[in-house]
Amino acid sequence: MPLWANPRLGLLILLVALIALFTALRPAFMDVTLTLVPLQSDVSVYAVVGLAQLAVLSLGHMNMAVGRMAAMSAFAMGLAYDRLGVSLVTGLLIGLLVGTLLGALAGLVISRTGVNSFVVTLAMDFALVGLITILYTRFTDGVAFGGLPAGMDALRNDTFADYCTGDVCGPEISLVVPLALVAVLAVGVLFRFSRLGREILMTGANGRAAELSGIPVRSRVVQAHALSGLLAGFAGFLLAANNGAFSASIGDAFLLPSFLGPVLGGTLLAGGAVSVLGTVLGAGLTQVIYKGLNLLQFQLDQLNLYIGLVLLAALSLDRVRHVVADRKGARV
Repeated sequence: MPLWANPRLGLLILLVALIALFTALRPAFMDVTLTLVPLQSDVSVYAVVGLAQLAVLSLGHMNMAVGRMAAMSAFAMGLAYDRLGVSLVTGLLIGLLVGTLLGALAGLVISRTGVNSFVVTLAMDFALVGLITILYTRFTDGVAFGGLPAGMDALRNDTFADYCTGDVCGPEISLVVPLALVAVLAVGVLFRFSRLGREILMTGANGRAAELSGIPVRSRVVQAHALSGLLAGFAGFLLAANNGAFSASIGDAFLLPSFLGPVLGGTLLAGGAVSVLGTVLGAGLTQVIYKGLNLLQFQLDQLNLYIGLVLLAALSLDRVRHVVADRKGARV
């Protein structure tokens, strides 16, 4: 594929153009406190959400329960912080374990029964909706946990500029950004350099051929879904840190963005090819659009309409680039 047809380049150009457009229309878009720091936090959350979906898209599967896995993980964290008084890291590990187990359960059902991932994860989503409501009603006032661990407020409110050594202070970067970068780098290394990642992609490209090649296909399905659950749980933690609460509403808005980031970035719905960098750029694009239209004071229904049109245009232009590149390649 030529450089100009690369979807990541197209996303980057569109992202820069939209930032310039929103800045010209509303200079407050470049305000650090009002816009840029919250935008960094939002992009961090939805980049990890996109990676959670990417983990199963690599197989050609879907995780329709990505939001509920995040919510269930967040509940486990909130319960551990509020009732057990554990540290920030310990509670995070508990939540990640819950998310991983939920993802592994979905993968196990899919691999053993052969039922489509859409059906299995959609059923899990409905089951978790009821379970989460029951659990929050049982252990809280039905809305959120009151207790938060030490360090949670800093993740929500602080940037590296708040920490100085002498006269030298850090940049205005939210503290959740490096946490998301760890997830991005880990997933990138997994699919780029590890045997596990390559075998998951081979399974997604052609499951029968992968099985004949000696790849444990069932295990790879379980592992990919477990990774999706782990990343969904991590996204739930990041969103709770941004909101300052472990609430029942965490993950409600995760499903559509979980697909937008990877698909805009070049991940194939059919499986076998993923783009971690493209997922991050796709998440950045969608959040820039949301933030820009919000600053322009669009109503919620208008906001949804225009972001849908912009994203449809982005997908159409990306498809046009691929078609033109394929035709030029065929002539060569």
